[in-house]
Amino acid sequence: MRALVVFESMYGNTHTIAEAIAAGLGEADGVEGVEVVPVVHADQAQVDAADLVVVGGPTHGHSMSRESTRTQAVTDATKPGHEHEVDPDADPGEGVRDWLAEITSGSGTPAAAFDTRVDIAPVLSGRASKAIARALHHHGFGEAAKPESFLVTKDTELVDGEV
Repeated sequence: MRALVVFESMYGNTHTIAEAIAAGLGEADGVEGVEVVPVVHADQAQVDAADLVVVGGPTHGHSMSRESTRTQAVTDATKPGHEHEVDPDADPGEGVRDWLAEITSGSGTPAAAFDTRVDIAPVLSGRASKAIARALHHHGFGEAAKPESFLVTKDTELVDGEV
């Protein structure tokens, strides 16, 4: 089985989780290879070659990011007093929402969705993973697992134990 992990990350937390998911998948019996790809470099051919697709992104404004929220995240990182570093693979122009709109078909391939979100009640933060899972289903992917959230602090650091 070949797995593809596609991620969008602004401050590196979702990137870290994507790498951890890939490491876990790589240790599973029957997995021949795992490819971890930033969303800006993922394409339909990679999806078509995968036997399992995992897609994740940060929760912005209760759901998947938008160009405006990605741009704001980059702007926030450059403000005085902020210690955020923008992930080298971050692209304010394209995120998971945009990528999912371009995918033509999942052809029944099992898929899973994850997000990173602030460690507060989901009703207050929202969960990008639910929207990602809905979009994957809409494109014909099967459900390999329920949507999953990984928590970050209000200072945008992963909560201990999330990796």
